[in-house]
Amino acid sequence: MSASKPSSKSEALYQRAKKIMPGGCSRNTILRKPYPFYADFAQGCYVTDIEGNKRIDFANNMASLIHGHSHPKIISKVTEQLHKGTAFTLATEIEILYAEHLLSRNQSFEKIRFVNSGTEAVMSCLKAARAFTGRPKIAKVEGAYHGQYDFAEVSQTSKAGNWGNENKPSSVPVAFGTPASALQEVIVIPFNDAEKAINILDQHKHDLACVLVDLLPHRVGLIPATDEFIQALRQWTTDNAALLIFDEVITLRTEYGGAQDNYSVSPDLTAMGKMIGGGFPVGAIIGRHEVMDVMDPLADNVLFPHSGTFSANPMTMTAGLAAMELFDRSAVDRLNKLSTYALEVISQSIQIADIPACVTGAGSLLRVHLKAQAPRNYRELTRNERETGQLKTLLDYLFDHGIMMINTCTFALSTAMTSKEVDVLADEMLNGLRKIRN
Repeated sequence: MSASKPSSKSEALYQRAKKIMPGGCSRNTILRKPYPFYADFAQGCYVTDIEGNKRIDFANNMASLIHGHSHPKIISKVTEQLHKGTAFTLATEIEILYAEHLLSRNQSFEKIRFVNSGTEAVMSCLKAARAFTGRPKIAKVEGAYHGQYDFAEVSQTSKAGNWGNENKPSSVPVAFGTPASALQEVIVIPFNDAEKAINILDQHKHDLACVLVDLLPHRVGLIPATDEFIQALRQWTTDNAALLIFDEVITLRTEYGGAQDNYSVSPDLTAMGKMIGGGFPVGAIIGRHEVMDVMDPLADNVLFPHSGTFSANPMTMTAGLAAMELFDRSAVDRLNKLSTYALEVISQSIQIADIPACVTGAGSLLRVHLKAQAPRNYRELTRNERETGQLKTLLDYLFDHGIMMINTCTFALSTAMTSKEVDVLADEMLNGLRKIRN
């Protein structure tokens, strides 16, 4: 029997894609059932697919587009650079200009190196920490996502059947075939529980190179880390000659100098990515000059040889500098005020719908949970079968009614948005929640 004729352009494309790519894609987040929709063009905070459907983009390419799509200043700068060349085996001035700008945004930023993704930025931070301390192990928060590096991804998908005792969480692999030796080098700590975390860290104090933490971990529930928790990690790493690393790949957008602006301590290293590329692939390692200098190729003894073919390419540097100059203090303030408004109106939608749900987040990042009380850590975040089904129903409803969200029901605002788009989101959220309730 011959296959049925595709019902849409998107279905036809997906049938072709499945023949040549595992799952028909190179990034799982674009998948939908029965097939993904394919983008045609985008402007500001609106995306139009090849079927002609127009949606408000609250996903912003997994929080990486701080100004939405096709910002005229970024287009102009990138077009100008495109005519000059996209990549060279020569240095470019724009790398220096952009480095100077990023360093100026926070006093803890002393030196920087560019890479090509958030995963690579985190990986380089961990390798730098090992090189600086001469120690093998790292510690990370249970459930936190830090990219695809073997060590950084440990326990980001652990479940009740394998996550172990909360006083000593197990190191659980994500990818089948992860070496047991890699798992042994990763110590897992609970989120926002300073006492339990320090007790675990103390058992490995002579082997730990660093503690890696996201100040607003998406996979843990988009709950801000408490200042008490971060202070405790800072004090422990200082007392035990280990490094404190902040993963600000996503959270840099929440404040002018990153989420760390809201805390009383500074890290030794910070990993960056997503929005600092201005719409292009990017990553960066930034931090104390003593630590960053393990990558200095001019040193007598280079502890961490570091390079990359497309690192600091002028296209990314040009787009990134334009985007971050636009994201000045007044722009950060305006966007965060819009996010505060979004929190208020969505909370009202939840109240009117009369359904167990809540909103978490900070800055321009918010997440809806189908729970009456906000989860406090990864284990409380875990959804039961009912919540999983309800979440899918809600996300499908929003998508079908013109709203693009991150697949955890998280939304990342952009400077292209106004209260108009937020009001549409709140109205459709109310309708979607009523559908679940009924």
